[in-house]
Order: sequence, then C-alpha cells, then structure tokens
Amino acid sequence: MSSRCREGGRARVGALVLAAASAAAIAGLPGTLSGPLRVCADPSNPPFSSADESGFENRIARVIAAELGTNVQYYWWPQRRGFVRNTLDARVCDVVIGIPARSEGVLTTPAYYSAGYVFAFRPDRAPGLRSYDDPRLARLRVGVPLVGNDMAATPPGHALARRGLNDNVIGYAPLGATSTAERMVTALADGTLDVALLWAPQAEYYARRQDFEIVLAPAHDASDAAPDTFPMAMGVRRDDVALRDTLAAALARAAPRIDAVLRDYGVADAPAQRAGNGS
Repeated sequence: MSSRCREGGRARVGALVLAAASAAAIAGLPGTLSGPLRVCADPSNPPFSSADESGFENRIARVIAAELGTNVQYYWWPQRRGFVRNTLDARVCDVVIGIPARSEGVLTTPAYYSAGYVFAFRPDRAPGLRSYDDPRLARLRVGVPLVGNDMAATPPGHALARRGLNDNVIGYAPLGATSTAERMVTALADGTLDVALLWAPQAEYYARRQDFEIVLAPAHDASDAAPDTFPMAMGVRRDDVALRDTLAAALARAAPRIDAVLRDYGVADAPAQRAGNGS
C-alpha cells in the first residue's frame, strides 16, 4: 500500500499563536481541573475517535487532560445531527475535541489544526487531477459525502453542482454500517467510483490501509492559489467561558505534543503557524 499527498494535500498544522493580550490573560488561568475532562465523542468515527480510544482526538484529549492534571471521562454519542444537543447541551459532557472553529451554538478555542477536502483516486484513473474545473470530471464517476439527516451537500458537492456536474456524481449518506469515507474508498477499490472527494484526515487514514495505491490531491478551483481549508478547534457550551479559556491555555502549552499526534496520523506534514481565534 502507498498513498501520496502532493502539494500540501495533507492538512498543515503548527504552533498555536495567541495575541499578546490574550496570552497575558491566559497566563493567569488555573492549570488544572477540579474533576475529569468530560469529553463528548463518537465511539466509531476513525481516525478521529473510537471506543477503544485509538483515534487522534482520543490521544489529544489525553494530552490536554495530562496538561490539566486530570483524566479523561467519555460520554459516547454518534456524531450526527443533534450531537451537540444530546451531549454538550444536555450537560452530560463538557468538551468536543474536534469541531469547526466557526461552529454556531458552541464556544470554541483557537483552532489547533486545519484541513480541507482532497481528490482521492487510483493513479491510472485521473492522473494529475487537481481542480474542480478539470473537464475530465464530467466523464468520471465522482463520489461526494453528504451530511446530516437531510443529506445536505458538503463543500465539494456544492463546487461540483456550480459547474453543472450532477448526473455523474454519487452522494454517500452518513448513515450506514461503516463510515462514509470507508464506503467511498471501497468504491474506489471495486471500480464503482473513479474519484472520491474526502475530508483530508479521513482520506489519509483509509488510503494508508489499502493494498492498492491511492493518490490524494487538494481539491480547489483552478483560479485559487491554494485549496480551501477549514480550521478545527475544541468546543464547549457557550456559557462556559472559563473552561474554553483553560483549554485554550492548555492547547498553547501542549502545541508541540499535539502536532506530534497529528503527524502520527498523517494530518500534517510539518508545523505551520496556526491562525484564527475561537468565537
């Protein structure tokens, strides 16, 4: 098995940077928690989280808990529609380890990594594919992930639709015996798909586990200098400012260890300056 991620195809991650004023304020925050770090997580969502705690978010949770002088306690719930309502808002747990930094309804830390979508394909199917504007996409069978109970389109789905690519695009629903990404990679293996558009960390995880070569290339518009990436952060309830700030401080202190975890899972090639603050 081999997988290649060219021209920054893997997400870039690096040292957490806070403004000087924020850093000064955080320096005075307590460095421990009075109880366990109560994490809301999906029990079957590799490479992010798993009940056996083998996902990279599980490992990052352990790093943060150690930094705060405590242990991790999980509340498991499938990460689908209603996840925040049934976890954070129900007050059965206090933090989501990986959530978009611009998420509504939660308070987020500064982003600790960013990722985007990639084209995943066997090298003989679409050599050199990089852009949504590649005319070959109109002739290829392209898989895109769908999200939520209403099967909403993800950014790649919208990008293809804007180009009038519908008839040859296959949507993969989030509900199933295995993850959307796993089913899409299986479709690449058996020839059902020529190209799969996948969230980069999942693409890297599953590509590493195949006995055939999968090329991973950042997906973007031909006119863009770089592909879009989406900052990921930790999320807490909107009224839990103290925990958000405590986690932000712990993230800053533990940044090298977190970067090492992410590299282990293929989420980053090398550290790069983190940008973007939580809401």
